Amino acid sequence: MSEVRHNWTKEEILEIYNRPMMDLLYDAAKIHREQHDPNVVQVSTLLSIKTGGCSEDCGYCPQAARYHTDVEGNDLMTVNQVKAQALRAKEGGSSRVCMGAAWRNVKDGPEFDQVLDMVRTINKLDMEVCCTLGMVTENQAQRLAEAGLYAYNHNLDSSEEYYKEVISTRGYQDRLDTIDNVRKTNVTVCSGGIIGMGENIEDRAGMLVALSTLNPQPESTPINALVAVEGTPLEDQKPVEIWDMIRMVATTRIVLPETQVRLSAGRTQMSREGQAMCFFAGANSIFAGDKLLTTPNPDVDEDMKMFKSLGLNPQKPFTKKVQPQTVEAKDSQFEALGEKPKWTRPEHKIDRNEAAKAKGKLVK
Repeated sequence: MSEVRHNWTKEEILEIYNRPMMDLLYDAAKIHREQHDPNVVQVSTLLSIKTGGCSEDCGYCPQAARYHTDVEGNDLMTVNQVKAQALRAKEGGSSRVCMGAAWRNVKDGPEFDQVLDMVRTINKLDMEVCCTLGMVTENQAQRLAEAGLYAYNHNLDSSEEYYKEVISTRGYQDRLDTIDNVRKTNVTVCSGGIIGMGENIEDRAGMLVALSTLNPQPESTPINALVAVEGTPLEDQKPVEIWDMIRMVATTRIVLPETQVRLSAGRTQMSREGQAMCFFAGANSIFAGDKLLTTPNPDVDEDMKMFKSLGLNPQKPFTKKVQPQTVEAKDSQFEALGEKPKWTRPEHKIDRNEAAKAKGKLVK
């Protein structure tokens, strides 16, 4: 069995990434088969429970309020609306529902209480529940855990060095601190990043250094290919080539052997053959459904056809970890503290972000 290492260097990861493709695929597939069933893929549905109006300046994100995109904002969904979507996802073969809210960080109050009710409701449907809500404190993470949360997503996005070229409104360390807060609970960690934002290969390796040196390593790591959205600072970026995606998936599999590597955004630009190569290289999780928050995604029926042709089976819920117990709100050991943590705002200037912001003002 492959050893889980927490001391990978950038040089070692670059050597892996740059191996001849056939050698890289062989090495990754061998490790994948040692650690996972190669014919089983975990299927998740990503649901935007609160869309748009975010105060951040993430260069890739159409939900940032400062950019002008075609994204229509909506207030927080109701618990019943989320339950209906979860049931639909379950019928379509998903074992996990991931709920995303366009927030900088979680704030104690009625909206967070409503999210906790959503978590309780979905967990009682015998589905894994994941949330991505921005930064969280330890107490907030504990409240999510009590409600029955299975996983919390908080991506590192890129290397610490290149991160400064994409986002200026929150610090890299804040992301690491949020992951650390989640680790103080029984909730699993989902953390990955995006390729195709203009970074170099060294930055891709740097992101994997950051992820691999976490102890324990994330249970799930999404590898996203940038979907360039008009109106965002990265609107002119060229699509990621499939060979880059395959190399990134394979390298991630070798460096994070026990992690479920999620083939995430950008699948609409990939052929079935390209996705099959990614599965062979070690991807064993996908998002299903026609949207990933606000960007296009293959239809679930098309995914099931692909699964059938490749002999793949959807993973059953709670295969990797037992189902969390749900503690009702009235029995909770943790209560809202009204915290006001000082998450950082570096606020250095990123020229393309400023240009997109100015353009957005003109259009609006």
